[in-house]
Amino acid sequence: MTDKTFTIEDINVRTDIKPGDFGYIIHRHGAMYAKEYNHGVSFEVYVAKGICEFYQNYDSKKDRVWICEHNGKVIGSLFLQHRENRKAQLRYFYLEKDYRGVGLGKSLMNLFIDFYKERGYISSYLWTTDELDTAAVLYTKYGFTITKEISTNSFGKELVERKYELV
Repeated sequence: MTDKTFTIEDINVRTDIKPGDFGYIIHRHGAMYAKEYNHGVSFEVYVAKGICEFYQNYDSKKDRVWICEHNGKVIGSLFLQHRENRKAQLRYFYLEKDYRGVGLGKSLMNLFIDFYKERGYISSYLWTTDELDTAAVLYTKYGFTITKEISTNSFGKELVERKYELV
């Protein structure tokens, strides 16, 4: 549990990938989404497959990770994954509960948008679910709009997956 006496300046955001990062991010997605949204193991497997794909196609000139740490512990992440035709995908955006609401999400989105522009991407997209209202507000604030909705039970329960796009 965090003592809540930290400021955003106390959080280190790094872009290098260290051994254990991917496994930990997969674990935290699985555990956090199970606790907060009742997602099943299939969600953790989905994240694991995606992170494996990210690593297999990783190009430091096109892709970026932002790993957030506080007192040496990973407390959040955001990935930009290159796609064909100068498109980028926003993936694996999570923040531990104690670190939400302090401006860290906004800071990560700014880093994402800056890298996106710097690398000359022409569009970006992300997939999320209808349950993540706070995240949706942040995405729309940065110009993402819903372009597709699909009913699914892929994560162990009925929900609506939403595709957001930024052009």
